[in-house]
Amino acid sequence: MKAVVFHEIGDIRLDEVPEPQVKDPTDAVIRITASAICGTDLHMVRGTMGGMESGTVLGHEAVGVVEALGKGVRNLKEGDRVVVPSTIACGYCAYCRAGYYAQCDHANPNGPLAGTAFFGGPKTSGSFHGLQAEKARIPFAPVGLVKLPDEVSDDQAILVSDIFPTAYFGAELAEIKSGDTVAVFGCGPVGQFAIASARLLGAGRILAVDTVPSRLEMARAQGAEVIDFNTEGPVETIRDLTGGIGVDRAIDAVGVDAERPHHGPAARQADAQQAQFEEECKEIAPETHPQGDLWRPGNAPSQALRWAVDSLAKAGTLAIIGVYPPNDRFFPIGQAMNKNLTLKMGNCNHRKYIPMLVDLVHSGVVDPTRVLTQQEPLTAVIDAYKNFDQRKSGWIKVELK
Repeated sequence: MKAVVFHEIGDIRLDEVPEPQVKDPTDAVIRITASAICGTDLHMVRGTMGGMESGTVLGHEAVGVVEALGKGVRNLKEGDRVVVPSTIACGYCAYCRAGYYAQCDHANPNGPLAGTAFFGGPKTSGSFHGLQAEKARIPFAPVGLVKLPDEVSDDQAILVSDIFPTAYFGAELAEIKSGDTVAVFGCGPVGQFAIASARLLGAGRILAVDTVPSRLEMARAQGAEVIDFNTEGPVETIRDLTGGIGVDRAIDAVGVDAERPHHGPAARQADAQQAQFEEECKEIAPETHPQGDLWRPGNAPSQALRWAVDSLAKAGTLAIIGVYPPNDRFFPIGQAMNKNLTLKMGNCNHRKYIPMLVDLVHSGVVDPTRVLTQQEPLTAVIDAYKNFDQRKSGWIKVELK
């Protein structure tokens, strides 16, 4: 079968690979009818997230049809249409029972302290083959697959595999309440659903920060007040729009690859902050500091995190759902503490939210497909990755058929 395979940083290929088989009693094998490209996949390809093993199939979003089941799977049958939660969970450990599926004790073969297991990720996440393929093996299928109503299309369901639940999780982490003013940093696919989720939770105003015109226009179409960080300083603009107070809640929906502004007042401020950070680093001897050579020029807190902390009102809440690698250790903790900010973050507990979101889609409360801008065959996946990586105009979410 064909699959998108990681070979090394910057080198992915559409290869012929062996078809998956049922190995354990709770396994299922599905024929994938739709997959997708996610910003998280770009972290693997760029090398931002290290530890990828050559030969790993990429991708963690899929809709498909059950083709084979282990004898321990009692809630599904061959021929069922299903959506795959991106994070892998056993369903029976104490964490899963409490809804923390992303911290399952058993899914990650590296042990209970290893953290989140997910498809198409590095060795630390379990090296599970991903879902940008014609078929896939799904472990712990009784909770690792969610059956779909016939009325929910593949185009709708693929967006419920990862990005919609991740965004809703972020809105919950941000503690959004009715009437709150919310800032969303990053208007990619997750940011778009963060805007939608903030509205579902009753936000009074939503301010959306990005610089890609098509993303800002999509945010505006949802009713968000948009801010282009290359034409105006986002922190100053947010304060102006909120009477100098700042926002009640902020969501970092972009993560470690947040783009720095190229020109304008925000760019000058970012350059000044970087210079100040590097001067502070020079005062610490690398050989005596426990972080060693991490304290070198060029390292600094994510631009999105800086803006979020600066933009929040006192006693506000920051939710981080954008991806950061384990070796990212920079955060403006002193400023956050002195503003009494609440900080929440994490990998999404997909299985907790997917059944509810499928119901919202099925009932017509939400149509997630407005975020879906491209549909490409699997055979065109390499070009699709390039266009998505370059933030080509209009390329917001890519479905692979």
